[in-house]
Amino acid sequence: MLKTKTKIKTRLQRYGIPKTKIQIKRSGALKAKARLASHKIPKTKIKLKKSRTLKTHSPLEGSGHQKSKSGFVCKSCGARFDRWKGKCSHCDQWNTIIVKAAVEADTKGKNRNWAESTEMAEAVYLAEIVLGDGLRLNTGIKEFDRVLGGGIVPGVTVMFGGDPGIGKSTLLLQVVDRLAELQLKGKGKGKCLYVTGEESAQQVKIRAERLGIKAKNLLIFPETDVNAILALIKKTRPILTVIDSIQTLYLTGIDSAPGSVSQVRESAARLVHLAKSEKLPLFLIGHVTKEGNLAGPMTLEHMVDVVLYFEGDLRRQYRLIRVVKNRFGSTQEIGIFEMREGGLVEVDDASKAFLEDHFTHSPGSVITASLEGSRPLLLEVQALVSPANFGTPQRQCLGIEHNRLALLIAILEKRLGVAISAQDVFLNVAGGIRIVEPSIELAAAVAVVSSFRELTVASDTIVLGELGLSGEVRAVSQIEPRLAEAARLGFKKAVIPQGNVSTVKRIAHETMKILPVKTLVEAIELLVPA
Repeated sequence: MLKTKTKIKTRLQRYGIPKTKIQIKRSGALKAKARLASHKIPKTKIKLKKSRTLKTHSPLEGSGHQKSKSGFVCKSCGARFDRWKGKCSHCDQWNTIIVKAAVEADTKGKNRNWAESTEMAEAVYLAEIVLGDGLRLNTGIKEFDRVLGGGIVPGVTVMFGGDPGIGKSTLLLQVVDRLAELQLKGKGKGKCLYVTGEESAQQVKIRAERLGIKAKNLLIFPETDVNAILALIKKTRPILTVIDSIQTLYLTGIDSAPGSVSQVRESAARLVHLAKSEKLPLFLIGHVTKEGNLAGPMTLEHMVDVVLYFEGDLRRQYRLIRVVKNRFGSTQEIGIFEMREGGLVEVDDASKAFLEDHFTHSPGSVITASLEGSRPLLLEVQALVSPANFGTPQRQCLGIEHNRLALLIAILEKRLGVAISAQDVFLNVAGGIRIVEPSIELAAAVAVVSSFRELTVASDTIVLGELGLSGEVRAVSQIEPRLAEAARLGFKKAVIPQGNVSTVKRIAHETMKILPVKTLVEAIELLVPA
């Protein structure tokens, strides 16, 4: 390298370049400088920084054309990588990184200037913001308005996910129909827009006739091009737009198939931006993966204001809307619907509906009171314990987490000495509802012991409480509305934690006898003694 530098310096000095002005840093730069100096180009005009070769500009550069490069992208969160990895370092998901042809456009291209045409927003003091009257738009379906926090907020974007065939399209078609009818009855000029990318207009018409939908101001638009959808929304300005579904849409400027990470992310970003800027409510129907998560990048859930999941057992008639995210209301509310031949019908008295098939004299059956948001629900917890005749005992549960069942069995064996390690244990929450809160634990433990001992719990008794690992019964939140719901349906006794006795008002439950317990042992001896 030293010999090469000496030769180049000597050669440059022959052309009259002073030795003090010769700066040699890299071999590539040396060769380029020597070649330029041989043509008597002044040293001051030679500028070589990092490139080892002279850069030539393509005639397509700067004209808005796109250039592609291959890479890797996480289909869960959308993170990009230069090489493949087994685990995404951003969302900690395994086997989600796939090969992707990422299209990059110039900053002046039409795919990157979609937000430049809007006016620049101004900062406003919070105290000066005026909400106005009628901020929320009621759909006329109480259960649906409940999960949204009281109605639809102008400019809200809602992600609505669920399993295939659960009734997502059916419910939202009924919502836009009911909202369109309310506009006609109120002599309003608003219209609703239903964009379908999975069905033709004729197929939507067949489903609408089956559901009895005949709204005159409901627009059906079978289209998957995002630009065409945006143009129609700007032209018609509907009071509610439903996209069915976001995974079927595409942008012509992105070189990937509909449903891919880049297509879903960019399509949702365009639609959300329009909804916010024009204050037009938008509902996006989304597919779910086999794990039960929304298909597409995780950023999709961050873009929208509300995330709803429509869940339930396809073999049963009840469906539940569960809130995962809500910027304008509680995330603890649920909406309950019943699937009938004419569509989805809201359930007014959920507790009565879930207990209508309750058998009064059956071992392993216990009634508990759960609280979903502001709504108390009375549910039946069923347990079946039988000898395991083949291999390892089974532990199966529906409506409750499997790990929680294993924990309850361990507590029963350790604290009560109930020998069920060689027994098959099956646990079920009747009605197909899934319970997350811990107040069901005491009822589940009592149901297991009741089935094991073949003893029945009194049919007019409800049981609720959280269990600790040492066998203590811990207090539950908002016990008064739970007991009020039980008293309304005719229950006479309530086994509750000792810690909740001080918060229970006698006047509100004069017809109900309160039986406080401190430990699981006390509850078992009180309800199903050996």
